[in-house]
Amino acid sequence: MSRRADRLFRLIDELRGRRLAVTGAELATALEVSPRTIYRDIADLMASGVPIRGEAGVGYRLDESYALPPVMFTREEVLALLVGGRMVQAFTDPELANAARSAEVKIRAILDDGAKAAADAQPYRVPVLSSDEGLRATHGRLRRAIEARQIVRLDYRDEGGAATERDVWPLGIIGWTGRWTLLGWCLLRDDYRNFRLDRIAALQDTGETYPVRADRSIAHFVSLLDRDPPDGLQSRA
Repeated sequence: MSRRADRLFRLIDELRGRRLAVTGAELATALEVSPRTIYRDIADLMASGVPIRGEAGVGYRLDESYALPPVMFTREEVLALLVGGRMVQAFTDPELANAARSAEVKIRAILDDGAKAAADAQPYRVPVLSSDEGLRATHGRLRRAIEARQIVRLDYRDEGGAATERDVWPLGIIGWTGRWTLLGWCLLRDDYRNFRLDRIAALQDTGETYPVRADRSIAHFVSLLDRDPPDGLQSRA
């Protein structure tokens, strides 16, 4: 989905969630765009047949008869999506957390009243607390390095507090027994190593990239675990 299409979808969601007319300025704040962009998007939606009532300076509302094409979820599917989204918000980087919040808004927008009530009453709670901003930033930088296959340099502290510097191919971020670890191919050890994210003191981009190799991949690492399952994933530098 393009950024503009995503914005139009979010604009409809915002209007659907309001019982009273909402001004263009309020919509602009909610969507983090200019009021001029909102007015242009509303005009385009109206021209395409979306029944938006109102005008600039007064406010806008979506006709109650308007409905998006239905997407059918079971109660358990809704629960899985909402709990999973909350976990992303609580434990990963800010960019993914914002995406999870946006996804939750979209999911709720297509639920009927009964499904919304069931979602609100679901038993799982994942508090989104003020987490360590440095750790969350590390999550984001590593995720982007993995996506771009960028070699990173880690200033790392082992369990005893000893410092080491490693150049690593970052392959995946693994959640294991309450801890996040970076699975990487360590160029010093010439082998897989796991680095706890909360022990990474500093992270640098080396400016180099690494190639795709089947024998240095998260799938290959998992296949090794399948052959010889460990009691737990050890953080080992």
